[in-house]
Amino acid sequence: MTHARTADRSGGVITTLALAGVTASVMQTLVTPLLADLPKILDTSPSNAAWVITATLLVAGVCVPITGRLGDMLGKRRMLLACAAPLIAGSVVCALAGSIVPMIIGRGLQGIGMGMIPLGIALLRDVVPAAKLSSSIALVSASMGIGGGIGLPVAAAVAQYANWRLLFWGSAVLAAAVGAMILTLVPDVPATAKGQRFDAVGALGLAVGLVCLLLAVSKGADWGWGSATTLTLFATAAVILTAWGWFEWRTREPLVDLRTTARPRVLLTNLASLFTGFGMYACMLVIPQLLQFPEATGYGLGQSMLAAGLWMLPGGLMMVVLSPVGGKLTNARGPKVTLISGALVLAAGYLVSLLLTGTAWGLMAALVIMDSGVALAYGAMPALIMSTVPLSETAAANGFNALMRSLGTSIGAAVVGAVLAQMTTTVGGHTFTSENGFRTALVIGCAVALVSAVIAALIPDSHTARARQETQPTADTDPAPAPHATRQGDTARTQLPHSGR
Repeated sequence: MTHARTADRSGGVITTLALAGVTASVMQTLVTPLLADLPKILDTSPSNAAWVITATLLVAGVCVPITGRLGDMLGKRRMLLACAAPLIAGSVVCALAGSIVPMIIGRGLQGIGMGMIPLGIALLRDVVPAAKLSSSIALVSASMGIGGGIGLPVAAAVAQYANWRLLFWGSAVLAAAVGAMILTLVPDVPATAKGQRFDAVGALGLAVGLVCLLLAVSKGADWGWGSATTLTLFATAAVILTAWGWFEWRTREPLVDLRTTARPRVLLTNLASLFTGFGMYACMLVIPQLLQFPEATGYGLGQSMLAAGLWMLPGGLMMVVLSPVGGKLTNARGPKVTLISGALVLAAGYLVSLLLTGTAWGLMAALVIMDSGVALAYGAMPALIMSTVPLSETAAANGFNALMRSLGTSIGAAVVGAVLAQMTTTVGGHTFTSENGFRTALVIGCAVALVSAVIAALIPDSHTARARQETQPTADTDPAPAPHATRQGDTARTQLPHSGR
């Protein structure tokens, strides 16, 4: 396909990839309205029902970096279609499930589809004209939050007024529609790392290490942070991931090129992503509970599940509105400024929530501000990554960045969940998280967002990074380079507009 034809179809490509990202992210919040009823629906215990969430988290964490690398090697369009297939299959399995085991299997299959988001972001670099690149990256990247913000009230409405199985049949239809759009509207561009060897050992090591780490983080509160199981998982993760890093550093064609990842511009962006992911998810744990807690507590607002979702809907819509604005800011001032701005806006939203926790309107306003910050920050992260990494590593690098965001949300869920569980009060014979517990969680969220802003401020500008590379030996300039430094396309770059500011 010629460049002109690709440019002409860029509108359809952007729409398709944004919808693919929304569809994948919707799968994360799809079962949230069902959590209280899952033990009864599936005839199981609450602890077993929690695996319906955990399974998606684990599989997504393992598969996203792997699908990113395969996208570079086999073609991003091909891997987008490969991600759509388990989304459809997983949704069908869940819709037909009558017990906990098939539900967990289906949710695991849905987790594979989360790779659509970094694959879509990476594909934009190949097919979208430079004038549209920043805004399109911002939109597709923000789809991770947009899907959750819009999907939650829709899922709540279906769960409250219709059969729960319709949630999964609907998600199967949506995933099938996205697959058809990818097949017909997204061009099949050549793979940027075609012919390279897939690092099976690195993939296995990363998978085992991440499973141990994510299990410990997500289930530590249930098992006990000091329990033998939790401590063993943390220790095993540390050993395996350390060995994995040593192996990746030395192998010729690694799953994740740690030399690229260690560059300050990429490393600090990934660290900021982790803290931003924490900040995003903390508010998603606090605000729905404040909206739904009984008014008898003195601070709960007594909203129904559906009403709470509707109060949160404007935040998701604001992410759609602000994504193009973030792209324009990136074009004008660079992605670093956009990331700093997003983190500061997120922190400001937390401050507003601390002042306006007593009304639904106040919480909605705070969430709109927070989601605005997330939209700006999430849109800037891939732009920073892709202005630094080689073309042959675009999808893999975005997959690793998406993993860092997911780790941030997992750690945020664990930390905030522990705070909310420990700081409680009793009302009418029932135990609830206390008002001070919620306020403490909001203060933590604000502090984490400010840490993200500080880290983002330390990211070197692209001209600074280039100067360092010219004066210091790297994998690309060392007279005796590491074997994998001679990859195809390692010298090719696509600079985003004004990315050096």
